[in-house]
Amino acid sequence: MLGYLKRLVVTGAAYQFGDIVAKALALLTLPLYTRHVSPQGYGAAETLLTAVILASIVLRGGVGEAFIRFYFDDTDEQRRARIARTATATVAWTTTLASLVAVALAGPLSDALLGFHDPLLVDCAVLGLWAFTNLEMAYAQLRVDERARTYVYASGANVLLSVSFTVALVVFADQGARGLLLGNFGASAVVVLGLWWVLRGRFSLRARFSDLRAMLHFGLPTVPADASVYALQVVDRFYLFRSYSHGSAGLYAVAIKLATVVFVAVRGFQYAWPPLAYSIESDEEAARLYSLVTTYYALATGVVVCAVALLGRWMVRLLAAPEFFGAYKALPWLALGWSLYGLYLVFVAISGRARVTSRNLPAAACGLAVNVVLLLVLVPASAAGLGIEGAGIALCGAYAAMLIVMYVLTRNLFTVAFQWRRLGQLTLLLATVAVSGELLLPSAGLAGFASRLAWLALVPAALLLTRFFEPHELAGARALLADARRRVVDFRASHGDLEAYAEDPLRDV
Repeated sequence: MLGYLKRLVVTGAAYQFGDIVAKALALLTLPLYTRHVSPQGYGAAETLLTAVILASIVLRGGVGEAFIRFYFDDTDEQRRARIARTATATVAWTTTLASLVAVALAGPLSDALLGFHDPLLVDCAVLGLWAFTNLEMAYAQLRVDERARTYVYASGANVLLSVSFTVALVVFADQGARGLLLGNFGASAVVVLGLWWVLRGRFSLRARFSDLRAMLHFGLPTVPADASVYALQVVDRFYLFRSYSHGSAGLYAVAIKLATVVFVAVRGFQYAWPPLAYSIESDEEAARLYSLVTTYYALATGVVVCAVALLGRWMVRLLAAPEFFGAYKALPWLALGWSLYGLYLVFVAISGRARVTSRNLPAAACGLAVNVVLLLVLVPASAAGLGIEGAGIALCGAYAAMLIVMYVLTRNLFTVAFQWRRLGQLTLLLATVAVSGELLLPSAGLAGFASRLAWLALVPAALLLTRFFEPHELAGARALLADARRRVVDFRASHGDLEAYAEDPLRDV
């Protein structure tokens, strides 16, 4: 079991690398961008970005998900390569044809999505539709083979190109929202072409119909569910932009950027988890792993969410222009929402392992419906309206509803004995620390920051005092710590020997 967890952590860390660098640079450049792009422009760019990702889910037709699942059904390398070529060709053709149509209709699309006429801004988003979708397919091929190093190189190149292009277009060329989109998506297009060359043995524009039919049979039922889940994630942004205020949508977009600290962990888990979950042949062993991973995931992301809830105001002050400070109100809820989404991925793997993907849709549709209802109740600009904070609360409520329905629908497909006592204990403890700290401690100044940071440090002690960790887990942690210390000592000793040798190469002669 420890070997599986190490695989998950190692591959997840590799897949997180690009996101960590990208999000870190995004946070560092956020003060720069927010001084050159208005809140309204930020809201427009975020709206088109969400539209691109939603359309990408539809255009992939579930082929990417089916490719990952089918890849582990057969160990024959030729068949695996044939499946990869079919998946790549399908996505390349659908995105190219859809992009041509979207460019022709850029004017009406801008009116419908943004409420104003800017066809060129939509053209920038269309480039993103093509580049993002094909890049996801190329990354999927790297993930199934766990080619972590190539993935790191590709994602790192994407990040560096994106930052270079975006700074040039937004700051120096003063292109505003257009520069935000074109900088990011132009870089992705360059990386897609590079990966097609690297994966040329698995790249083709010819699809094998029999393989495609099998993948569509598996993947198409996931499309409405995936689209509903993503719509759940973005309906709040559309609602704020079109029905509340463009400025609030810009604040909400900044809060989403700052929730990156949780998003990065979830994205790494999202990429690393399916290949690992499907690669385990024993159902009994898989069930134990699913249970343990759920507990550890909740622990890791829960602590980060607690930190964001206590320290979010300082994050916004540090990383955004003063007029964006109101974004802190939605930040804790968005961080919690991303954490809940990661738990949903566990159940997606359960349904995928059982090959009953049709049950994802009712859960996703329920979550979307709850989100819409809560948005209409919590956000409106009335005496009781909560604005962007209400939008964040609505997102969390939607995910909670979706998780409940998903659990009910999948528990008979593949039995997993989740550690409910530990999950409940963890939830109660972290909620108590976050809520009490928010209510009792100062919310500004150095004293407020220091006191909240000290309050957060109570979490590890409370986990130990309440015996959250099992004895064998503590023993394993101590063993890993001892091994790490031994490695450091050995490295220092070796380093010292090398230095001595460099000073006197003949000392042992």
